[in-house]
Amino acid sequence: MSQYKKTILPCGIKVISENVDYLKSFSLGFWFDVGSRDEVSANNGITHFIEHMLFKGTKKRNAKQIADEIESSGGYLNAFTSKEHTCYYGRGLCSHIEKAFDVLADMVQNPAFKPAEIKKESGVVIDELYDIEDSPEELIFDKFEEAVFKKNSLNLPIIGTESNIQAFSQTDLNNYIAEKYGSNKLIIAASGAVDHDQIVKLAQKYVTKDFAKSKVKRKNTPIKKGGDTLKVIEKDIQQIHAILGRMTYGYKDEARMKIAVFNQVLGEGSSSRLFQAVREKNGIAYQVNTFLNSFYDVSTFGVYLSTNEKMMDKALSIIYKEFKKIREKKVSGKELSKAKESLKGGLIIGLESASHRMTRIAQSEIYFNEIRTVEESLEKIDLVTADDILEAANELLIEDMFDKVIIKSQKSKLKFAA
Repeated sequence: MSQYKKTILPCGIKVISENVDYLKSFSLGFWFDVGSRDEVSANNGITHFIEHMLFKGTKKRNAKQIADEIESSGGYLNAFTSKEHTCYYGRGLCSHIEKAFDVLADMVQNPAFKPAEIKKESGVVIDELYDIEDSPEELIFDKFEEAVFKKNSLNLPIIGTESNIQAFSQTDLNNYIAEKYGSNKLIIAASGAVDHDQIVKLAQKYVTKDFAKSKVKRKNTPIKKGGDTLKVIEKDIQQIHAILGRMTYGYKDEARMKIAVFNQVLGEGSSSRLFQAVREKNGIAYQVNTFLNSFYDVSTFGVYLSTNEKMMDKALSIIYKEFKKIREKKVSGKELSKAKESLKGGLIIGLESASHRMTRIAQSEIYFNEIRTVEESLEKIDLVTADDILEAANELLIEDMFDKVIIKSQKSKLKFAA
């Protein structure tokens, strides 16, 4: 059993928690509703760079002390940046939650941003950028969103650009935090062996900085028809990697759930239609799947595959045949049930992890301004019908409206791109 609680502090910071009585550990996250979509080209990558720099020392702890205080008590500290938020989180045994809270609170309130550390860390982040450039299966998604979200900050890569990373200064980082990281943008989330009242008291004790409210507001992204982009990137690789896709509903739209179930039927998992048709029956692609990458106001949906040059035509032909089938005939009750159970299984299995639970309640608060229960999510999945899947297929699978991104070797020919 779990119990959700929420408190809004006088300064505007939200504290949310989920007590899971059978766990002996906790997961604690400081979530800022700030990501790369809040940047502009001139400072692209600064949110992710700040994430790195918060681990490089505060006014009272150096980088080693930050790591030692958590790891010496059997805990774990990490962070991640997305296009819409940044999370600094810790895990550990319930007896050490105050120590983790103290360290995380110190990191987000008192970063030192020493110029020497900034210069050193810029080299680390540039190496991370090179790793992405060397990984076509990762790079292609950045390039796809760059193509789909034209003239929109969602087209900016989370990692940023090499020139920006090299140029960030202490003043840049401090100014960005002062502008973006307001009390109204901070959620403190905890799950596991946690007591809500204790988390609130820890917040009152350790969060002492006067976070001014951020006045920055995001512009909603309209869902636009695509189909006008064919982006070809040449790399020293053997395979051809391709994405064809478009925009669809974001988290705020209830229609997103039918797309999620449709996505499961068509191309998620080894029992999906595309995996079975392209890989299992014909053996012509190691990687083939659909995806649904969602943000508050919009999502991207598409097909990703990699194969050799000779097989790309055949693979695309099979994919388009599967598109035609799912547009013209309703899925069976058995196939629909299988897709739903797969989605529900992933959700429920995730509940075995305190970190997954903490992430779920934090993102629920960010996107819906409330903590949605697991039962509510399961009910929404169950409500999707075969008619919904048919409608989603005819809505999305219009080949002329797909934007296309291809990563290939210089020697590969592109007759299939037509």
